Amino acid sequence: MATVFKTLFEKHSIRFYKSNQNWSDDVAFCRRSGLVKSFQGDFPFYEFDAFIEMAADMKGSQRHTLKVRHRYPQFSKDKHSGLPMEFTFPTDTGSIAERYAMWDMLGRYMDVSQPLPDIPRLEPFRHLDPTTKAFDEAGKRGLSATYWRDLYAKASEKELKQWREEHRKVVAAAPWGSRPDLMAQSVPGYGDSYTAEPEDVNAYGRFPNKTDRFVERAEAKAASQQNKPDNQ
Repeated sequence: MATVFKTLFEKHSIRFYKSNQNWSDDVAFCRRSGLVKSFQGDFPFYEFDAFIEMAADMKGSQRHTLKVRHRYPQFSKDKHSGLPMEFTFPTDTGSIAERYAMWDMLGRYMDVSQPLPDIPRLEPFRHLDPTTKAFDEAGKRGLSATYWRDLYAKASEKELKQWREEHRKVVAAAPWGSRPDLMAQSVPGYGDSYTAEPEDVNAYGRFPNKTDRFVERAEAKAASQQNKPDNQ
């Protein structure tokens, strides 16, 4: 009976949720339309801001989470809780750099002027996206159409573990903090807010203390000066 129930559930669950969309809190980040679709409505992706939330448990251990929140909660807040619409994105490790990388990947996924991020989960769909298809057909990818599928099929668990560790080191070493702050450059007055950040974001996330150094982002500081009232 359990096997029959499981089979029927897997067969009809998708049809059930499609016919009862108001019962579901599923979210879709739509690359083609540039919209974020949810049960609270459809909103342009550019209306969402990302931030890293730190939480601590009863023992003082910290964990960091990437969250993406709608900038105008008066149009998207939950009718029952009154909270603004936001989404949480989990990552494999506790590294803050992983959160930066996740936001970077989501931004590139929604940017139709760039090909899809080259990750295993999206490889089967590269030919369905016009920008990505043109990119691959021009030979710019430099990999076979089934590169990730073949790699996982042939590699051992030991090799996959080693490659994951090497990839995490590359992500952690990326100069995330030195990248231009587009919000500070384009939104008047935004640069007047805090423009400094920890010199080592990962070290600060694990063990913040009084000896941590904060550095000014040159691009954000310049934008802050440009957005002063005297210069408008």
